[in-house]
Amino acid sequence: MTAITTIRIDHAALPDPLNLKGPDAAARMIEAALRDEGIAADASDVISHIKIELPTTQLAAASTMLASLQLI
Repeated sequence: MTAITTIRIDHAALPDPLNLKGPDAAARMIEAALRDEGIAADASDVISHIKIELPTTQLAAASTMLASLQLI
């Protein structure tokens, strides 16, 4: 069994140009960027935030990637 970590990013915290796109599009773009880095992430729009789920073993790599995108 793999432990899963959930990261939540408030819509209001999304930087340009992500905040100019719809929340679904932003979630797809974030997911694609993480997957391009080899991180098995699933991102989705959940009413007030973007929810990103990934294996806990990839949390450090995901955090680095999300920081480079100015999301955290």
